[in-house]
Amino acid sequence: MNFEWYLAKRYFKGKRRGSRFLSFIKTMAITGVAVGSAGLLIALSVVHGFKSVIDNKVLGFAPHVTVSTFNGTPIAEADTLLEDINKHLEIARAQPVVQQQTMIQSSSDVTGAMFKGVAQSGDVTDIRNYIHKGAYDLSTDSSGLPGMVLGADLAKSLGVNINSVITAYTIEGLPSPLNSPNIKQFRLAGIYKTGVSQFDNILALVDRPHAQQLFDLPESTVSQIEIRLKDQSKIKTFGQTLHDDLGYPYFTETIYNRYGSIFAWVNLQEETIPFVISVMIIVAAFNLIGTVLMMVLERTRDIGILKTMGASDKSIRGIFLLEGVFVAVLGLAIGIALSLIFAWLQSTYQIIPLSQENYYMAYAPVEPHMLDFFLVTGVTLLLCALASWLPARIASKTDPLKIIAYGR
Repeated sequence: MNFEWYLAKRYFKGKRRGSRFLSFIKTMAITGVAVGSAGLLIALSVVHGFKSVIDNKVLGFAPHVTVSTFNGTPIAEADTLLEDINKHLEIARAQPVVQQQTMIQSSSDVTGAMFKGVAQSGDVTDIRNYIHKGAYDLSTDSSGLPGMVLGADLAKSLGVNINSVITAYTIEGLPSPLNSPNIKQFRLAGIYKTGVSQFDNILALVDRPHAQQLFDLPESTVSQIEIRLKDQSKIKTFGQTLHDDLGYPYFTETIYNRYGSIFAWVNLQEETIPFVISVMIIVAAFNLIGTVLMMVLERTRDIGILKTMGASDKSIRGIFLLEGVFVAVLGLAIGIALSLIFAWLQSTYQIIPLSQENYYMAYAPVEPHMLDFFLVTGVTLLLCALASWLPARIASKTDPLKIIAYGR
């Protein structure tokens, strides 16, 4: 153990009579660094968790890429288009769907919905994972009624529950004796709930042939092709590639285009909140200037003695610079421990609830990233070292003759 390290450690741990105020100042400096680093790490873990949950819900619920026509007309001979699309190796699964607006009615209410006909075996999305009540079952039951899956908000507005009978009807143009609506009844088999109101209050899923029958579409005609990719990170580039490959009259839209406002909102949270919270660390670091300066004033006699014994300015500066670093390291260790304890408590007991209507989740998610711990540690130590440098430099410039002559 070298000379500077030994004395810095003694000064940091040592206690003198009448130096309670200095101990209090040192404790407050350590607390400031601990609170600042813990606050930043907690904010980062919550923001990462928040972004991860929203991304997983949106990317899981909606197709990654959608192919439709520019003017919104149905796609005829969809099997041929699907065969061309499936030539791309990036695709995990693609399927034709029928999707149009319609009216659905229960015994107590009526409302509009986006009617979506998909394959009975399942959708390209992860909607099965969000079934809240019942089951994802679009097959026809023993009474001859096809199954339907509704969003939780839509089911609530209709006042329906599992096994309720729902009537869907659609019409082109104005109703008249010669233009009657197409009507079809379904039995509610499942209710999904994502927590995202934009998803839970709009979709009614049925087997595709029944949707084609309701909208008078031929078997080979659909509204759009939905695509799920093997690698989510390639969605944007693949969307552009497919757009260039298909050309007119087909229109390619990625999930980031369709739900751009949600992704932009989440990214804004991730970018701004850590910046605001990081100010706490900056304030705590610069509080060290006063703390280390108090340590210097407390040790002026020792500085004079050390200098008369031959200690260099560099050694004196190193002693008090190390004291500041010790404060930062201890505060940082406490802050990291607090952030990890919070992450465990929140993930285990959900101690911070959220309004699901506003935040799309029932409690604040946490997702600590190892990189954040390294970055916060590095930045905190750097700021604290810089803040300790000025009072350490003052200590190194102290004149030992004046100290010995005046006793202070």
